[in-house]
Amino acid sequence: MDRRVFFGTLTGATALGAIMLASKREITGPVNVAVVMTEGATVIDFAGPWEVFQDVDHSPGFHLYTVGDSTEMIRATAGLQIVPSYTYATAPPPRIVVAGAQSGRSPELLEWLRRVSKTADLMMSVCTGAFLYGAAGLLDGLSATTHHDFYDEFARRFPKVKLVRNRRFVESERVITAGGLTSGIDCALHVVARYFGDDVAARTAEYMEYQSTAWRT
Repeated sequence: MDRRVFFGTLTGATALGAIMLASKREITGPVNVAVVMTEGATVIDFAGPWEVFQDVDHSPGFHLYTVGDSTEMIRATAGLQIVPSYTYATAPPPRIVVAGAQSGRSPELLEWLRRVSKTADLMMSVCTGAFLYGAAGLLDGLSATTHHDFYDEFARRFPKVKLVRNRRFVESERVITAGGLTSGIDCALHVVARYFGDDVAARTAEYMEYQSTAWRT
């Protein structure tokens, strides 16, 4: 299937308006999306958003890559083996960062999150990836959510963060946190809409045969 024919194109005015919602910076090429990848990464937390961003058939679209403590193989949930493309020292500057549930908590990772958060458009977490952002101090004074099984622990560990319960995702300034697992798909579609408009996000969801409309929140 030629998805460019299937999707069609946005008008220039609509696309520009959507992009301006995402960032005041002009988009001159694919939007860099860095996906944090350390031991024990929950597959759907990164695979769901990855699928969304890769299925966007709109120019300039998104450029996806993985970043980890090293470029040595890691094992995600159920033993899936993945080799991160970059380390924190070598990764291209991201405009979007995606961090799902995973075991990694290295000082290098936390420092990288703090550093790139100063220039990135959006810092996105899925599930207990919010704990990473909390540990890095990125959520202080903001509203956030996480997987429902970890609400109480999150509230105890990060008293400076306003925990929002029972929401698919929570947008707070330049940070967007999603609840557990499939919430990351809705969150990613919402991000697509911020950059390129509701039409592109809706057609991406249609292509994926994803029926939830929670991303429109």
